[in-house]
Amino acid sequence: MSQLDPPRRPMTILMADDDQDDRELTQDALKGTSLTNEVRFAVDGQDLMDYLRRAGCYADPLVDAPRPGIILLDLNMPKKDGREALAEIKSDEALRQIPVVVLTTSNDEADIFHTYDLGVNSFITKPVTFAGLVKVMRTWTRYWFEIVDLPEGS
Repeated sequence: MSQLDPPRRPMTILMADDDQDDRELTQDALKGTSLTNEVRFAVDGQDLMDYLRRAGCYADPLVDAPRPGIILLDLNMPKKDGREALAEIKSDEALRQIPVVVLTTSNDEADIFHTYDLGVNSFITKPVTFAGLVKVMRTWTRYWFEIVDLPEGS
């Protein structure tokens, strides 16, 4: 970003992943970038949808649940998997503009095709090493937070 570029507005990243180790590793990998955005977590697909719709524990007005600017979504989660959550997000007029990036261990061609059919914005297979994850997160944050123009309110 040049000095002439306007500063980017901060936005919340919402990561939905049932694996606590994956959430922590991704958060640590994001700390290795220049990203200053807040990262929040949903522990499964139902928790993600409750967060987005301000339902369940997020219905309490005292619970801070800012609208995310982007969602990192695991596919294989309990209660409601990432595919089901993605379908709900992209079919909901109030949510469909939020970019969704699948970040999963799957590299199954069927998952890739299916999630793009559902409207995912990007599909990333999680690297097997922490160093690989840091590299991916650096590239990902540069793309989504320095290059891409996102709609206001995201």
